[in-house]
Amino acid sequence: MLTKDKVQAFLKEIEVDDLVHNFQVMGKDVYIDMTAHSPAMHEKKKLEAAMKQAFSSQFGEDVVLKLKIASPEPSEIQQSQIKGKQIPGIQNIIAVASGKGGVGKSTVAANLAVTLAKMGFKVGILDADIYGPSVPTMFDTEGAKPLSVEIDGKNLMKPIENYGVKMLSIGYFSGANQAVVWRGPMASKALNQMIRDAAWGELDFLLIDLPPGTGDIHLSIIQEVPVTGAVIVSTPQHIALADVRKGIAMFQMESINIPVLGLIENMSYFTPEELPENKYYIFGKQGAQYLAEDLGIPVLGEIPIVQSIREASDVGRPASLQEGTLIGDVYKKVAQNMIESLVERNKNLPATEAVKITTMAGCSPKK
Repeated sequence: MLTKDKVQAFLKEIEVDDLVHNFQVMGKDVYIDMTAHSPAMHEKKKLEAAMKQAFSSQFGEDVVLKLKIASPEPSEIQQSQIKGKQIPGIQNIIAVASGKGGVGKSTVAANLAVTLAKMGFKVGILDADIYGPSVPTMFDTEGAKPLSVEIDGKNLMKPIENYGVKMLSIGYFSGANQAVVWRGPMASKALNQMIRDAAWGELDFLLIDLPPGTGDIHLSIIQEVPVTGAVIVSTPQHIALADVRKGIAMFQMESINIPVLGLIENMSYFTPEELPENKYYIFGKQGAQYLAEDLGIPVLGEIPIVQSIREASDVGRPASLQEGTLIGDVYKKVAQNMIESLVERNKNLPATEAVKITTMAGCSPKK
């Protein structure tokens, strides 16, 4: 017979008794109220699955475990965090990053922006890749020049708009064949102007398409604005994932502390147009999934290699605009997963702070 003493002893045996603050046994039903170690949704789901498996193994399949898992209270450090200087009118700032180049990060960022706009959100995208801007090409706005508008007595840049997305990029200010040969401070100043001296208006999302790696531009962004969360793009092969670890580690540094909303596996598999059900794992299989499990972050989706993605990007019409297609549905699912992760992050974590670089060795929170 299942008793309260047996359940209490088992909770102690599996070392979760310190997380449980109330439990009741009614016949073969066990009701447990407990608090998770982490407020992240995927951590709570892992705890729930582990608890149910443990109870089933110990007491048999007939025992019904009914869990109520609460999020932990923010720590003193989290509660004391400073939000930093938000951009007026912008609700969420999402950094789209990658550990290395060539993984299709800008293509993913552009298609995510268009997908969110199609879903009814107000969206902007800042092309922070100073040395290799691609947003003007991907949105068919090459040659466009932002206009100056006066708002509250201040002259601001009006972002270029297409497909329902507002955009700014250094590509709008430099010629198509002109190389941007700037040192770090010049690039940082240009980014600062595109962020602060722009009439973004009301936005639900501002996506920041970061350059590859973990360099000066990344530090400039996190100094200037409190980034709500980061989305990491990678391909499945080992060499790409090794660099992704470093990119994720940058955002998770104690002094930066930007939540990683999830990992997107781009070029996950090849699907021929004439055989849409076939999948060929050219670069390896489930590499991002293994890495995500290891680091405790969710996978937001797998984007296949489809010829139309490349063709659409080259002609400036993102593939996510294609209604009723495989790739359109894939990007929609990725966007939905990102929003779900973002909602969970905003519900359970304090607002991200902007950081202040105090030494050449690293970062520390702005006081």
